[in-house]
Amino acid sequence: MKLTTHVPDREGLWDPKKVRSTFLGSTAKRLLDAEGIAKSLSRIAHELIERNGPPDGHGLDNVALVGIQTRGVPLASRLRRLVEERSGVKLAVGALDITFHRDDVHVRDGGRSPDRQPVVRATSIPFPIEGMTIVLVDDVLYTGRTIRAAIDALMEFGRPARVQLAVLVDRGHRELPIRPDYVGKNLPTGPGERIHVELVEIDENDAVLLVEGSEDAAHV
Repeated sequence: MKLTTHVPDREGLWDPKKVRSTFLGSTAKRLLDAEGIAKSLSRIAHELIERNGPPDGHGLDNVALVGIQTRGVPLASRLRRLVEERSGVKLAVGALDITFHRDDVHVRDGGRSPDRQPVVRATSIPFPIEGMTIVLVDDVLYTGRTIRAAIDALMEFGRPARVQLAVLVDRGHRELPIRPDYVGKNLPTGPGERIHVELVEIDENDAVLLVEGSEDAAHV
């Protein structure tokens, strides 16, 4: 979803900290631009290498990245490139759809209206996960329920040695005892606010937006 209006600064340049737009009928404020997202992912990649490489870790050869559909998938691919550039190790990467593992009653019982039915996307884990360190990758961490569902879905493919979690944004408001191992940016939100992430691979733009309005489309 593109920003529909921009407010230029006095020199006619875009100030990403001041940009506001109409977003799905709500007001959106840009919190991170492409450079901010790149820096956040760079920090995650550095910490991932440091934590899992020798002598403290079990070796990067035993680490794989699994992106949670939808935006966790391109984020996992970006992290893979960053890790390879810095360590020389090309991590295995996969994609995971958690639609039918959610505890959302409307998803389970088909209670949504036809135009609100969940979209099922591809799951692809083309490598054995037994004994591996699996790093789940997502764009926004909120209540923790998406991650709980992702762990359930992952376990259908085997039993990894350990599961870690990397998120671009942690917005707080946890409902389950889930804590990320790697966080690009902590962006606390208030009631009536949510975080929307745009990525070039999907949205043709890199941005993290603070949106005022309904939680209907919020990440969990």
